[in-house]
Amino acid sequence: MNGLELCERYFSEVGVPMIAEKFGEHQNNIAAGLVGDGSECFGFDDELSRDHDWGPSFCLWLTKNDFETIGPGLQKEVQNLPGEFEGFGPRKESSWGGGRVGVFEIEQFYRKFIGLDHPPETLVEWRRIPEINLAAATNGKVFTDPLGDFTSFRDRLKGFYPEDVHLKKIASRCMTIAQSGQYNYQRCVKREDYVAAQWAETKFITDTISIVFLLNKRYRPFYKWMHRATKNLPKLGDQIYRLISDLVTTHDYNRKAQLMEQTSQLLIAQLRHDGLSDSPSDFLLDHGPIVQSKIEDSQMRSIDVWAE
Repeated sequence: MNGLELCERYFSEVGVPMIAEKFGEHQNNIAAGLVGDGSECFGFDDELSRDHDWGPSFCLWLTKNDFETIGPGLQKEVQNLPGEFEGFGPRKESSWGGGRVGVFEIEQFYRKFIGLDHPPETLVEWRRIPEINLAAATNGKVFTDPLGDFTSFRDRLKGFYPEDVHLKKIASRCMTIAQSGQYNYQRCVKREDYVAAQWAETKFITDTISIVFLLNKRYRPFYKWMHRATKNLPKLGDQIYRLISDLVTTHDYNRKAQLMEQTSQLLIAQLRHDGLSDSPSDFLLDHGPIVQSKIEDSQMRSIDVWAE
């Protein structure tokens, strides 16, 4: 049983009747779903996921006024719901897993992830939010949202970065992918500095996955799920997924370097295809400044190309 499916059925069969009985006059003001931290919110949960912070549960989101009016009472009723459902549960909450489900005021729910009680409005606000936080704030599923307030906020975030921020991140990734994979990895191996080589490989993988998500206008999730999530991306997803799988499973240093170069050439081809670079160079470092030159905001365009 997929956790997200379980939670939706639990809400439908257990949560909805409780809301109708106890809060009938407010039921059209209550949004429900499962969004945020946890593998089930990304659809990546399995049997190993069920040992903590997994099980029949859901989130209820209220406007500030409704939260002040019915929030505490609604939370109490949610806590009194049966912990087991269809043979699963009760949910085992870990030390750091509290506050993932239950009743929330909409703006405060989003503040937890993006540090703002409103959708980001400026380039500076957008740049301050980590990719993985935006991924967590926009994952999962909204089961119902009669007012539309929660979904409106969510849709603003799902609309992705403003184009200048998008370009700035891609430009920076070009630089760091080239530095770690096309240049420094082999130098570290030749020096027999294998710790530095391992770090370069890890940096290459992380930033390669990040740029693929950026090229697809999707937010990269937490490191545990970022490789798995790459596979289904329309642009380069399956190819990069397989190349990185090969990269981490081979122990041949020369083969690793070849795979990094093959990956870099795929990225360069995609940049050209998308009209982000027209450089003939096979070194990603040469493409970063070209991508950055397309930024319209002069202040952002003037920031060092290496900086995200």
